[in-house]
Amino acid sequence: MSTNMTKLTHLDERGQARMVDVGAKAATHRVAIAGGRIRMNAEARTAIATGTVAKGDVLATARIAGIMAAKRTGELIPLCHPLSLDAIAIDFVLEDQGVYATATASLTAKTGVEMEAMTAVSIALLTIYDMAKAIDKGMIIETVRLIEKRGGKSGNWRASDAP
Repeated sequence: MSTNMTKLTHLDERGQARMVDVGAKAATHRVAIAGGRIRMNAEARTAIATGTVAKGDVLATARIAGIMAAKRTGELIPLCHPLSLDAIAIDFVLEDQGVYATATASLTAKTGVEMEAMTAVSIALLTIYDMAKAIDKGMIIETVRLIEKRGGKSGNWRASDAP
């Protein structure tokens, strides 16, 4: 096996998928922040901002959906560990052309919460799409990514172009 394969922690020595054994690792405080946006037309953005979307309060519903998704990440992503989150917060910023979502997940555990934060953002944005699609079917979800992580063996990391 190539040396590059050994760096992929979800592959065993034969190159087969596995869930990483974190049993011997120490539990540490970990935080992950993810972000993403949904672009939409002015009518949809205004309806979200003014609370006039027929299905109800879009951002409140998206916040709850993102929180629920973060708590279920281990069921949705095949090789993720099921984690008991200490906290998950989702914030929205209305932009000229849509909504930017940020999720911050934290816990004390043997593995990180990056996937939980990114899952929360993804589902929150999909919920916004679902609730406003009658106004704009052409909305675009984009730039879902990890912005920052703290804690764990690899230490702290922040995207070089993070706001």
